[in-house]
Amino acid sequence: MSLNFDRSLEYLKMLIIVGVLILIGQRIGYGVNVMPALPGMLIVILISFIALTIKDSFPELKFPAFAWASLIALILSMPFMPTSDIFLKFTNEVNFLGTTTPILAFAGISVGNKIQKLKKLSWKVFIVAIAVFIGTYFGSAIIAQIVLKMQGII
Repeated sequence: MSLNFDRSLEYLKMLIIVGVLILIGQRIGYGVNVMPALPGMLIVILISFIALTIKDSFPELKFPAFAWASLIALILSMPFMPTSDIFLKFTNEVNFLGTTTPILAFAGISVGNKIQKLKKLSWKVFIVAIAVFIGTYFGSAIIAQIVLKMQGII
């Protein structure tokens, strides 16, 4: 187990920038006041930082950082945990959809930086991607149809 201070500092800087972008996006897109959402965003940043630190500290564990973050948040929000009330109170102020904008932007930049590698994968990747998109669309539509039918909405 080793902890790289410089890398941890870079993670923290990145997470703070993303947190600020999320708060700005929520203010503009959803009208969410920044001050009530700030404690929740700080909690999200702290959980993300802990998850990245765990991932770096134990590289032999093949467990992604987002899974560590999900596990930490799950544990903190369980009803029998003393942290659940305060955790949920603050994190409920952060609009989930507001978090997706910077995340998707970074994902796009990441893919854009690897465009040469993607070109080497050939046209077969395009076929697989189309099949995945179509399967996801129809799978979602079928599930929605079943659920809405069961609820009597349609």
